[in-house]
Amino acid sequence: MKTLTVIVPAYNEEKNVRPFYDEVILFLNNHEYEYDILYINDGSKDSTLSEIKKIAAMDSRVRYLSFSRNFGKEAAMHAGLEHSQESDAVVIIDCDLQQPPFLIPEMIKSYEEGYKIVYTKGRSRKGEPKLRTVFANLYYRFYNTYTDQPLDNGAKDFQLLDRQVVKAYLSIKDNYRFMKGIFSWVGYKRKCLEYDFIPRKYGKSTWSFKTLFKYGFNGMNQFSNIMMVLPILSILTGIILLFANIILFIFNIFTLPIFIVTMEINLLWIILSILAYGGFYLIYGLRRQTLNRPIYLIDEGSDDSKN
Repeated sequence: MKTLTVIVPAYNEEKNVRPFYDEVILFLNNHEYEYDILYINDGSKDSTLSEIKKIAAMDSRVRYLSFSRNFGKEAAMHAGLEHSQESDAVVIIDCDLQQPPFLIPEMIKSYEEGYKIVYTKGRSRKGEPKLRTVFANLYYRFYNTYTDQPLDNGAKDFQLLDRQVVKAYLSIKDNYRFMKGIFSWVGYKRKCLEYDFIPRKYGKSTWSFKTLFKYGFNGMNQFSNIMMVLPILSILTGIILLFANIILFIFNIFTLPIFIVTMEINLLWIILSILAYGGFYLIYGLRRQTLNRPIYLIDEGSDDSKN
């Protein structure tokens, strides 16, 4: 019988722990799978851990890990994957019921069809705050422009992962992790399921604009060369100013001494920008080395050697 672990990060979700459990078990009655639920208490300040313990006491299929403090959702998901390596597959899902457990049977069906990553995304951003929608759309546009492995706009952490994918993820040693970026980077056969926005029933989201910005910037920094834009813009600015100075001199707006000084400043600007570009290029090259990501990952082979 195959095994499936449902990984549930939870931070200050005392009112959602039990409703989530009651709903998720309705969709885990698959006779071909032996499942367990692994709650990750991410340093909650309320009674989240107590609620989890109550469920664990009545259902042996429920396990939990509790952090010493709040380390963030990425750390919680990572811990869940580290403690689920023996399962044939895992499902990562939030505790707030904004990610629908009713999709899990369809995920399993897709997994049985051969997909090793079954991820989800919002069908639209209807119902989300408008300002967040604007920034999210801009973020994905920038991210996909400056990365080799783009992300779907609205892609969620709610996904099913084959054991092989979990192993590949854990082989990556990046300390600052952007989960969606990593699972895009590792490859493997994947399928996307869409669902409509579901409002939170209990409690408030712990994602503030500040935490979302830090999360997004970390993803940009980890999987893109976005900072290379700065020296490129600086070089283009220097070239534009150079031509502007020439035009101003031709039309006698700049005298010869002023023209010479401004030309020297412009040329120095361009030279420093080119040096900065080289410096950024070197820094990104060194970063790729220090990240120590695997050089390749094998999906399958004739001798069944897998990584």
